[in-house]
Amino acid sequence: MSTLERRYRHLLRAYPTDYRRDRGDEIVGTYLDLADPRRRWPSLADAADLVRGGLRQRLRAAGATDLIPGVRLAALLALTTAAFLAGFWALVEQSPPPAGAGVPVFDPFTSVGIVAWLAWLVVAVLVLVAPGRPTRVAIAMAVLATVAVPVVGLTTGLPRPPLLVLAPQVALGVLALAVDGHLPLPARALPIAAAASGGAFVAGAGNELYWGSYRWTSELLLPAAGAVLLGVGLLLAVGLAMRRDWRGGWAVVVLLTPIGLLSVHILAGAVDGLAGAPRPTYPTLVGAALTVGLLGPIVLPAAVALRRRIGGSSPGEPCPTCGARR
Repeated sequence: MSTLERRYRHLLRAYPTDYRRDRGDEIVGTYLDLADPRRRWPSLADAADLVRGGLRQRLRAAGATDLIPGVRLAALLALTTAAFLAGFWALVEQSPPPAGAGVPVFDPFTSVGIVAWLAWLVVAVLVLVAPGRPTRVAIAMAVLATVAVPVVGLTTGLPRPPLLVLAPQVALGVLALAVDGHLPLPARALPIAAAASGGAFVAGAGNELYWGSYRWTSELLLPAAGAVLLGVGLLLAVGLAMRRDWRGGWAVVVLLTPIGLLSVHILAGAVDGLAGAPRPTYPTLVGAALTVGLLGPIVLPAAVALRRRIGGSSPGEPCPTCGARR
């Protein structure tokens, strides 16, 4: 066995055992026939294709073939929410606190967060005019820009948005990377419409109310955004389930992590409220965020395992080994 074949077989472990036993030789042989004989490692495209195929077969065996469409639906909802928040914060950034307020500013903006918010606004435009790879690249750059904001603030001493504002934006962005590149025009217009709505919301409320809003408006805005996101997800889940389409349910499961991060103030307030504190403390906020971040990724595989236990393969899906319809 050549080194290249051994490495292809290692990647083949992404597939269920029965499927590997029945079709493993055929799959590896096909990749070897198409690969350059001088290669020692599978190409990144081949590796991604094998892992993606293995994931599909495992989901089919678990009766969770709706998961990938559900993730794509969740990605659109996450991107729309991220665009709304970016539109809101970008306009806030252009309204620095009044003189004498004792709040440092990043002239002419409130903080270095403006860089991240502008990157997200670019994403909202690109998903409308250039869906697919350009949009995914822009989303990745916006996520990196958001992650870089605390680093820039720490190294330069310039003001930045709180981590509890940036964390849900990163979670929404990571999920948004799965957005479908073939969305219809009305769906592609949702992010830019949401961004415009976020800006209009600030303008309508008055700049005086929102200067320095990273201090207090986030306590109201983020949980409200999380509640709306959860409500829309649940409505879609119920509506689609009435047609025996489970994409909405999977979308809600996938969205639980960003919804939880958006709702950290509520969760932390509930914890500190039991102890008699009038408002959530910073350690409790951080603890709630870490708990959501750790528990969220556990929910999805648990849901897939539960679906396999109680449901098996979806009606009409072919058996992953014999190809017979169920």
